[in-house]
Amino acid sequence: MENTKLRRRVLATATATVAVGALALAGLTGVASAGPPGATAPAVSADSLSPGLLAALERDLGLDADAARTRIAGEYRAAAVAAGLEKSLGTSFAGARVSGDKADLTVSTTDASEAALITKAGARAEVVGHSLDRLEAVKDALDKAALSKAPKNVPVWYVDVAANRVVVNAASTSAGEAFVEAAGVGDQLVTVARSTEQPRALADIRGGDAYYMGGGGRCSVGFSVTRGGTQNGFVTAGHCGRVGTTTNGVNQQAQGSFQGSTFPGRDYAWVATNANWVPKPLVNGYGRGDVTVTGSTPSVVGASVCRSGSTTGWHCGTIQQLNTSVTYPEGTISGVTRTSVCAEPGDSGGAYISGSQAQGVTSGGSGNCSSGGTTYFQPLLPALQAYGLTLVTSGSTPPTTPPPTDQPGGTWAAGTTYAVGATVTYGGATYRCLQGHTAQAGWTPAAVPALWQRI
Repeated sequence: MENTKLRRRVLATATATVAVGALALAGLTGVASAGPPGATAPAVSADSLSPGLLAALERDLGLDADAARTRIAGEYRAAAVAAGLEKSLGTSFAGARVSGDKADLTVSTTDASEAALITKAGARAEVVGHSLDRLEAVKDALDKAALSKAPKNVPVWYVDVAANRVVVNAASTSAGEAFVEAAGVGDQLVTVARSTEQPRALADIRGGDAYYMGGGGRCSVGFSVTRGGTQNGFVTAGHCGRVGTTTNGVNQQAQGSFQGSTFPGRDYAWVATNANWVPKPLVNGYGRGDVTVTGSTPSVVGASVCRSGSTTGWHCGTIQQLNTSVTYPEGTISGVTRTSVCAEPGDSGGAYISGSQAQGVTSGGSGNCSSGGTTYFQPLLPALQAYGLTLVTSGSTPPTTPPPTDQPGGTWAAGTTYAVGATVTYGGATYRCLQGHTAQAGWTPAAVPALWQRI
């Protein structure tokens, strides 16, 4: 139950943080603690939401500025209340979702005696037959089956909290049923639905700013992060590059290199940037004002969410399902969030944000922004946890003093490409390369233990 445990830790504590290291990069920042049941919605003032985000919400969801502020304030409160109730209800919790322009919250439980507690917290109670833990156990079994053999013609499966079922989307009923049977989960809690979806990773290669991979292609920056208090960087999609892949920024100047990358299975990565790139708690508003990131509280099903990417700019929609599994040509990705937001190649890795709360980075999807589509994002907090990163927010102070660039003798030199296993000398010591990369000024062997091991 890896996903369940991580989700509960995130909702109960929400303490991780991330940063994107780039001049004029748009990134999201900070992680806010989830409030208790009955928590008051944070104020959403007339000037607290960027004009670009408001315009995208009006275009994609039909919300004027006042309605958008009302809905986002309701969604903030709903996320806090849902987190508190999930912790209080424990094993009987069966999911949460919002609906309507005021983000009315519904919380499901398998125990009718807990309806009063839910109502007292300000949510509508719904009594259902299956707990979220039980449904996610079924989905975990499907995930494990997909890891051993990716299902054919079965692009997506997820827990549908509104239906209180696990839904398997397949090109044909027979393909979906064969996948369910192979996973050995039975069909008591599973619904097979026909789907024409053909998701693919959106890798054509500030949150939302473009960057370019050394081997070719373009992706988008997710959020600014720091690691260890000294190294700046950003999170993005794992399918955009492998460890050692070098990057140039939106200005085509040398930027950094991938330090960690996971794909398939998950779809997250982080890029460490050189001293010329300063992390900002911003997401590119594409001409309508950048969005300032103040936290990273996860939103619930039904909440509005917007995406910034270097191909299509700002687009908005709603969260449809959490903890979804999707099969791309390269393999199956688990733990992503399914949305009604459109995206196109090159948007991969870009920032997903609800109001001012960082949600994740664009993974892939189907359709486009002309006819509409479905897009998946990799939640942010698992990526931060995987690589020990801290999100840069408006309330945080990323390091501004670049690491030392002196080279006190030895064979190591900035600008040199090193392969795994290569050895260099620096400052009187010998180091072995742990990850292939092109050395940047300041990335001395002594300062970057992720790249070099002293021997």
